[in-house]
Amino acid sequence: MTQSQLSRRLGVWDAFFIGVASMVGAGVFAVFAPAAAVAGGALLIGLLVAGFVAWCNATSSAQLAAQYHGAGGTYLYGREVLGPWSGYLAGWSFVIGKTASCAAMAMVFAAYWVPETWQKPVAIGLVWVLVAVNYFGVTRTAQVARVLVLVALAGLLVALGTGWGTMAVGSPAVALPEGPGGWYGVLQSAGLMFFAFAGYARIATMGEEVRDPARTIPRAIVAALGVVLVLYAAVAVSLLALVGPERLAATSAPLTLLVEGAPVATAVLVVGAVAASAGALLGLLTGIGRTWLAMARESDMPQWFAVTHPVHKVPHRVEIALGIVLTVVIALVDLRGAIGFSSFGVLLYYFVANVAAHRQGVEHRRFPRWLQVAGAVACLTLVVTLPWQSVVTGVAVVAVGLLLRGLGLRISGRSAQS
Repeated sequence: MTQSQLSRRLGVWDAFFIGVASMVGAGVFAVFAPAAAVAGGALLIGLLVAGFVAWCNATSSAQLAAQYHGAGGTYLYGREVLGPWSGYLAGWSFVIGKTASCAAMAMVFAAYWVPETWQKPVAIGLVWVLVAVNYFGVTRTAQVARVLVLVALAGLLVALGTGWGTMAVGSPAVALPEGPGGWYGVLQSAGLMFFAFAGYARIATMGEEVRDPARTIPRAIVAALGVVLVLYAAVAVSLLALVGPERLAATSAPLTLLVEGAPVATAVLVVGAVAASAGALLGLLTGIGRTWLAMARESDMPQWFAVTHPVHKVPHRVEIALGIVLTVVIALVDLRGAIGFSSFGVLLYYFVANVAAHRQGVEHRRFPRWLQVAGAVACLTLVVTLPWQSVVTGVAVVAVGLLLRGLGLRISGRSAQS
């Protein structure tokens, strides 16, 4: 089959905003409460651990993206550097983890916007609106992402300003690990909060759609992660100092605690939360689509998907299939555990990225090898400290994926090295 190509239309700022949009919605509005439940007042330490792991992974992704310019992110890097099975593990882990994240983000959007009885229909409707945005071209995706990021940041800044202006400082912002969870709870919170940083993967998966990828992708990844890390630290300190870990752990919408009694600020926050969730979902759909396309090109997914639209230059068959899958998932499944499941898949994805970056030659090296070693070890450590339900489910789903590839190789007669 002749492979159709994506179009290089994105610059540094386009890729930067897609990465920030993918991270902001996933973290600020979804992850601090469950992280506080396991880490308590030591939440900020868990955030720093998650940020360090994300930095290791981001530098590995940037170094790999500077050498390999095709679509697929770590799926491509794993295949090129480590072999097809490692690439498949990365690609499968990314697709399943981020599909769960898409459903979660759509539900977060609906939870802030409509009553409970309407949440699933609205979540499904949002998925199809953003599938349509992606369908009609990646430049539209970047333009929409830019608007959504700015609206989300406005909501966050209003919430933080209102909280510090009207609330008394209570609990200390930083506490040492204590209680039955101890450092295990801190590591578990780091694994959960890592979910919030994984948006920069969407930049790497778009290596076939950016101009001058060797320069654009590393700059966009590092800049997006740096901005988001500062933002998350500001939100975490504010929540711990003004709300306290006990109240934070007991709510599903922690930022609303900063604007209690301020209707205008609450309205701005809700609009920001809706925009952030939509922006995260938009970025997630983009990243999954490009990884799925890359896997189809190598026959790790059905080759029927290995085409792009003749006009819009996007993987349009993948976009439609992903919309159908998400419709079924949202309609049938309660995804309150999606954060842990997604973290499991994404941490495995970045484990492969770190190992691949460590194997690159001197001529392609941009960062020291110890960062890749630290990233690989940290990814595996955070995987095993996730909630046990997430670990068990993740292991089972990854095993099914590996089995499917093995059966596919056997049926098609390809060798195990394919």
